[in-house]
Amino acid sequence: MKLLWLAACLPFVVYGQDTSAMSLALDAAMQTAIRDGMIPGGVLIVGHQGRIVHRKAYGNRATFPTRESMTLDTIFDIASLTKVVATTPALMKLFEQGKVRMTDPVTAYLPEFQGGHSDITVRDLMTHFSGMRPDLELEPSWSGYETGIRRALIEKPVDPAGTRFVYSDINFILLGEMVRRLSGRSLDEFAREQIFEPLGMHETMFRPPESLRSRIAPTEVDAATKIPLRGVVHDSTARFMGGVAGHAGVFSTGDDLAKYAGMLLAGGETVGTRILSALTIQRFASPNSPPDQPVLRGLGWDIDSPYSAPRGELFPLTSYGHTGFTGTSLWLDPESHTFVLLLTNSVHLAPGRNINPIRAKVATIAAAVLGSDRDRSVSRSTQLSGGALYETLESAGARRMAAPNHEVLTGLDVLEADRFAALAGRRVGLITNHTGLTRSGKRNIEAMRDAGVNIAAIFSPEHGLTGKEDRPDIADDRDASSGLPIRSLYANGRNRPTPEMLRGVDALVFDVQDAGARFYTYSCTMLYALEEASTAKLPFFVLDRPNPVTGAHVEGPLLDANLESFTGCFGMPVRHGLTLGELATMANAERKWNADLRVVKMTNWQRADWFDSAGLTWIDPSPNLRSLNAAALYPGLALLEASPNYSVGRGTDAPFEQIGADWIHGGELAQFLNARFIPGVRVYSIRLQPSSGPFAGKTIEGVRFVIVNREQFDSAHLGIELASALQKLYPGKINFEACRFLIGNREVVDALKAGRDPREIEELAARDARAFEERRKPYLLY
Repeated sequence: MKLLWLAACLPFVVYGQDTSAMSLALDAAMQTAIRDGMIPGGVLIVGHQGRIVHRKAYGNRATFPTRESMTLDTIFDIASLTKVVATTPALMKLFEQGKVRMTDPVTAYLPEFQGGHSDITVRDLMTHFSGMRPDLELEPSWSGYETGIRRALIEKPVDPAGTRFVYSDINFILLGEMVRRLSGRSLDEFAREQIFEPLGMHETMFRPPESLRSRIAPTEVDAATKIPLRGVVHDSTARFMGGVAGHAGVFSTGDDLAKYAGMLLAGGETVGTRILSALTIQRFASPNSPPDQPVLRGLGWDIDSPYSAPRGELFPLTSYGHTGFTGTSLWLDPESHTFVLLLTNSVHLAPGRNINPIRAKVATIAAAVLGSDRDRSVSRSTQLSGGALYETLESAGARRMAAPNHEVLTGLDVLEADRFAALAGRRVGLITNHTGLTRSGKRNIEAMRDAGVNIAAIFSPEHGLTGKEDRPDIADDRDASSGLPIRSLYANGRNRPTPEMLRGVDALVFDVQDAGARFYTYSCTMLYALEEASTAKLPFFVLDRPNPVTGAHVEGPLLDANLESFTGCFGMPVRHGLTLGELATMANAERKWNADLRVVKMTNWQRADWFDSAGLTWIDPSPNLRSLNAAALYPGLALLEASPNYSVGRGTDAPFEQIGADWIHGGELAQFLNARFIPGVRVYSIRLQPSSGPFAGKTIEGVRFVIVNREQFDSAHLGIELASALQKLYPGKINFEACRFLIGNREVVDALKAGRDPREIEELAARDARAFEERRKPYLLY
């Protein structure tokens, strides 16, 4: 299929749709990003159904030492787009020639890799599930391509292959070397001969000559020369390797990359020349990451991961793309036959800038107009096998995001199946509430007693045994059905069992469904009881249950030690991604309690499972957490709940799914938040009338949150964006000090009070969350 270059003909009508409004919106988004200092400038190209419908340069390509305007023929260091513009298509060619198989071990092609003994496959490298670290060590400094390859070949993985997604340049350094050995040509030569030249990509290359320097967008300031890098690859490892590496090093223009994107969407053909097979493209753009993982990666390509901001809010899971650290991104939607190419040099302003908001925004604007225009003029035979690709991607994505197991057995179910043999002959103190049900719906109390277990006492957490109490002081009571005494662990500041309460008890058993958030008090009830069990030398059984919002998402801020309280008593992020059994294991080890802890593990639960994948019945774990949607929003929306003049929806039909106050203008706040393009969530204005709280009986304005992609959604990100928006629009209205125990992190509290850029605050939280992920690894049970 030929690409029709219509740069001079905008606005353009696409099958009855006038794209002029789209172009105006794209212009506004780019100009705002430049004005806000996110990028110095950029080139934005949108292609649709074989035509270019938007092609424009914005701002500047250099701001110092002299200012230079951005031009359409600017050459960019595309950074990690190298992985999918050079290395991945090179491997696609070798794959078609039968020279490489994705399921083969790396040692089949690089025999000396890890001493010749490794179970890492080519697929593991291409999906970033190899277990390798993100990058090679750069200090002390070294140089030379061969040196870099030797270092990569002896690099030891830090995780078993297939168990964890870690985006790693080492993976593609190895893949680039694989191309060299299998083809007999260096990666730059092979990519030029097999991909770039046949496509007419004459200005796409590694190591551009000095004659092109004036058109190259400069990147970061070189520490040695004190001037920006220009025509020299920005990535330090690629620079040490001489400018040619599998992970970075390619320079290109917008027009060249548009030709490449058009070829992929046309099933591998351009101007009558076949570059790749449509089936090969389908294979590489389909999900290839392990089936138990929440991250979806193709072979080389990104589909749904923490790096998927360029997909925006509307392109489906049938789409794919990639980003580059310097500020580049490409996203393709074969279903609507659309691509969005954004080239910037954001690192020229400062390294590490988060430009995901503009990536997401331009993609969403384009998809809103073009994404619904599917299969109208392009035959299904030219759309990467059309429906077959759609089915492959969509079914795989749906299977990973929501396919029910229908076979998860909780720790209680596992014990019941064994007739509670582990509790035989013990006088049991049972810490539980209304969520302590077997899979068949039977209370743990009756299930245990029917099996002959001697329950000496029942202990109840916040909200009492029935889960209906919503007050700060819950008195001791007696269970109406069994007649057993109930000792409250939420009574006038008494949050742990006392020695007197433990008299006559041989073992403590904890069976409560948690919500997955640090400040949900059931976890502290468990940890306080575990500590007391250690002191009393009592065995402590945790009957494990699912983390309802998965064990795969870990989101900050991290709790400071001096901000510990009953709403946060262990140093973990606000969304910790642990089951209570794992948390107990971690705390017991790190706090050195040395308790006799016995976790009764679930069967058939996987880390990526949401509660609706477990085949279990949802029971509101507390009076104001009434749905899985609310549970997903809760870690972010509850961060500000302690502010006295603010409602999180308590006393309404949707607590923790909406917020409001008599000083909030709902329309204004919704518009502001939606303009931030927070991944996975949309916002709309509402009026609400709480029946309790600071605005009881009063109609107030606010906003409601709808999760549109829960795998992309980051609740802590939303919480920080919301807090920052409220401070910006209504300064001084939120009492951040009152919320310090919920936010849990002094650096974040102070940053919010100071009105710092939410992107900076989010990075603080994300940094701590990443550190916690490493810290928790020895204690994971699933």
